[in-house]
Formats: sequence, C-alpha cells, structure tokens
Amino acid sequence: MRKMEGGVTAPRGFMAGGTACGIKRDTLDLGLLLSEREATSAGVFTTNMVKAAPVMVTSQQISKGRARAVVANSGNANACTGDRGMAHAWDMVRETARVFNLSDEDVLVCSTGVIGEQLPMSAVKGGIESLAALVSPDGGRDFARAIMTTDTMVKEVAFEVETSKGTFHVGGAAKGAGMIQPHMATMLAFITTDLEVNRSVLQTLLEEAVEKSFNRISVDGETSTNDTVLALANGASGVKGEGEGLGLFQEVLERICRILALMMVRDGEGATKLVKIEVKGALSDEEAQKTARKVANSLLVKTALYGEDPNWGRMMAAAGSAGSCMEPSRMNIWIGDVQVVQGGVGVEGAEKKAHGVMRQREYTITLDLGLGSGTNWIWTCDLTYDYIRINAEYKT
Repeated sequence: MRKMEGGVTAPRGFMAGGTACGIKRDTLDLGLLLSEREATSAGVFTTNMVKAAPVMVTSQQISKGRARAVVANSGNANACTGDRGMAHAWDMVRETARVFNLSDEDVLVCSTGVIGEQLPMSAVKGGIESLAALVSPDGGRDFARAIMTTDTMVKEVAFEVETSKGTFHVGGAAKGAGMIQPHMATMLAFITTDLEVNRSVLQTLLEEAVEKSFNRISVDGETSTNDTVLALANGASGVKGEGEGLGLFQEVLERICRILALMMVRDGEGATKLVKIEVKGALSDEEAQKTARKVANSLLVKTALYGEDPNWGRMMAAAGSAGSCMEPSRMNIWIGDVQVVQGGVGVEGAEKKAHGVMRQREYTITLDLGLGSGTNWIWTCDLTYDYIRINAEYKT
C-alpha cells in the first residue's frame, strides 16, 4: 500500500473536471466525476431532518446500487427551496445524463453552499454542457476545487494497493470547513476505486469507515442539510474485492476517510488548532462518545484551545453535563502528556507545562472517567475570531 498522486481520478476508468459556471464569482463551482464503465455505488447522508433537494434525489438514485456520474456544485446548497428546488436537482441529473449519453438512473447529484436560494439553472446547465470538453483522467484536482466553499485548501488523497491477485487503487476528494459536527456535517466526500466490490459490501464498509472518520469530527457542532459521502467501485483493475483484496480495501478506505476528515478539521473556518478529545474509563463506548462530543463541542473549551489556556475546569464541567455516568473524584485529565487533574482535583504546578503543550498546532486531551473500559474520541478545533467573521459575513 503506497500513497500516490491524485484524488478521485487515480483509480483506473475515472475522469473528472471542474468549471466556473457562474454560481460563484470567477471561480470553479461545478464539478463532474465520471466512470467510464458502470460502477457499484454506496452512500451515507446527513442525519439532519431538513434535507436538501440533492440529498433526497441522490438517496433515491443510489438505492439502485449503481452509478456512472456525480455532478456537484458549490455556492448554492439547493436546500429549503421547495418543489422548485427538487425540480432543479432532477434537472441536473437529466442534463448530465443527456450531455454524457447516460441513463438518468446512473447520475447522482450533490450541492453545497448558501441555504434558501434557488439555483441559477441556465448557468448550471451551461456549465454541465461545458464539462463535456473538460473531464479527463487528470481532472481530479479541478473537481476537488469546484466543490470548495469556505475551504482554504484542496482536499484529496489516493493510494495504490498491491495484492497477490493484482494492483488496485482508491482515491478520494472532499470539501468541508464549517458546519462540521459528528454525524456528518456541511461536507461532501467522494471515494472511487477500480476494485470490483459487491454493492452491499461497499455500503457496509463505507458506513463503518464514516463512523470512524467523518462521524468523529467537529468544527462548530452544527449539522448541515447537504452532508453526503459517496463511493463508486468500477472494477476496472480486474481485481475482485474478496479475501486479501477486500481486507486491504477496507483498510485503505478507512485511512482515506480519516485523512480527509482530519483535513476538514485542520481547515476549520478560522481554526489554528487540531485537538483530539479522547475519553476512556467510561462505562461503555457509547457513554465515552457522549462525553467526548460534549467536550469537543463546548464553546468554552474551544475558546480555551484558541487562547492556549489550560482551563481544565471547563473540560470537567463539559464532561459533567454530557449525560453519561461520571464521578468527579475519579476523573483524571491530561493535556498532551501533562496530567492537570488527578482524582477530580487540579495538579499543582501543571498548568504552565500544559500551556506549553497547547502552543502546539496539534495535540490530544485525555479524560479518564475511571469507571469502566469504555473509550471513544472526537477530533475538534479551536473557536477563533476569524470563525465569527467568516460566518457573520457569509451571505452579506
């Protein structure tokens, strides 16, 4: 297994491209991912009860278990847009099918951006038409750029995997920097592979990978209307997803999802820190997850991270309000390798050392509840002045 250049077009038989159709000003805002042959497909979607039109359309389309193309726009979420928005999502499907000579059933659609505004469909249709001349095996980066909103960096990764039966590839691209919360966020992620994978197996493995990656991140505790992770497997490598090959695919799929998820937290709107909140000693893994999420999403904790302030009292308070079992006298907390709380009481002289840890760009905060064997973790970031500026000015 080795990391390689490229993203979603690293696997054989995939092409992609991006264009500036006019949703945003003078920047790529419409992308297309295309498999040269039919691919099995799987997807995981937002848990928000308010779902964007493209989420509802793609949830229906992907139930057939196959796909050839994904069309995705940025700058407009096509969410809370009523019947007209649903019609626009289906128009994107049909126009893509027409331009690329596909069946409507083979096209998936994604959108990200401002909620509550109608898509400029004449511009979108013109963009889809122009993509016919732009998609190529080298177009993965343009696709990744076209789905960005407040992202400051392109998020893509790919691996080549050697097996005794041959070599296959797995690639990925994603966007996400704000409205990021466990259980998916305002994020899009696309995984491609030239391994031949059964559809039900692909769905199961994708769900497991998402649970260990995209569901373990938080930027601001907000869950969006458009969250989507899609996987396409076209079998172009000639390697079957069974035995050794399937095991390696599962490993690299989880690795790619984790890499993309961490890119999102590192690129969190205005973020300067990437912090892993690890909880152990809970009565169960579920209880540990509740506590980790509460601490990771605490505004007081996140502002302390930004201020490099080892205010362990905020961590204790957040953990105590998580709704999971806790006995303060058993609580131990570490910032990096510096123990700041022992038996529910602060360790004398530890805060200066902990401040040194918090000056780092990345580190871990560990909370040991001292009650059982349950463990879990969440990656989070700090809350900065820039986050407020970006979101206060998002539409105006």
